[in-house]
Amino acid sequence: MQRIAMVLFAALAGSAHADGFGFETPSGNIYCNGHLQGGAVVSCSIVVRNGPVARPKPASCAGTWGHSFTVSETGPARMECLGKPPRRVGYTDKAPYGVTGEFGRITCQSERTGFQCRNASGHGFFLSRRKQTLF
Repeated sequence: MQRIAMVLFAALAGSAHADGFGFETPSGNIYCNGHLQGGAVVSCSIVVRNGPVARPKPASCAGTWGHSFTVSETGPARMECLGKPPRRVGYTDKAPYGVTGEFGRITCQSERTGFQCRNASGHGFFLSRRKQTLF
């Protein structure tokens, strides 16, 4: 069963429009957008989060901080400053719990305990309601 779900999650990126793709976790609390042209990039936002922020808010960020994370195929993951707080988007494409998807050289895993994306360099992020980390 998990193998079939993995194929479906992986197919999500392949069936996406050439410009990009979007999906969310079953809870709807984490949603991601990305593109595969010119190198994969995956950006995910967590709507409701608790606990300390993964990194201090930079002075240059006048908006919402601690909710949006981006990873490219290489290099470190980063947090993004949002103009307004994220909200549930209601994507029809879901990343079922217990599956892994590959988007170019980025691998993302959806689990009940959280959502993680990691690039070929080993950098990425982990998001859950309780904890958000960059690595």
